[in-house]
Amino acid sequence: MPVISAKRQITLPAEQCRLAGLAPGDEYESYIDNQGHITIVKKTRGAAKGFLKNTKTDKRFSDDTSMQTGMNP
Repeated sequence: MPVISAKRQITLPAEQCRLAGLAPGDEYESYIDNQGHITIVKKTRGAAKGFLKNTKTDKRFSDDTSMQTGMNP
């Protein structure tokens, strides 16, 4: 059974990595739900492509202004 190392590193079983399509050097995100379960998601180049295509823009703000916090229209 895999254990957490002193450096808090986890070794995933090879079969789980194969099924998930994970390979050495892959980037991932991890999330914790309100029950303490950890989910690991492989980052995939282009996965968010088109995600914001139907988002309406507010032309009153420049790119620089929109990056600042606390801005109200």
